[in-house]
Amino acid sequence: MTKIEIYSKSYCPYCKRAKATLTRLGLDFEEFEITDSEKLTKEMQQRSGRKTVPQIFINSQHIGGGDDFHHALNSGSLADLIGDHV
Repeated sequence: MTKIEIYSKSYCPYCKRAKATLTRLGLDFEEFEITDSEKLTKEMQQRSGRKTVPQIFINSQHIGGGDDFHHALNSGSLADLIGDHV
């Protein structure tokens, strides 16, 4: 089973777009809401090497931020990671 993780902030429009896309595709994901969590923010930065949200991981592989995710979706490379859902 595909494990999808997304670090996000409640007010972030890019996070909302990425989560809406995942939901539209029927993909389950685990969300880490980092708005008020310094611990989760540091965890995200260590895992991704980035400070911006969203940061998306599929099967522990860093996909990137919202633009990276949508580029992978549109290019077809995301299908290799999540199979027939896309």
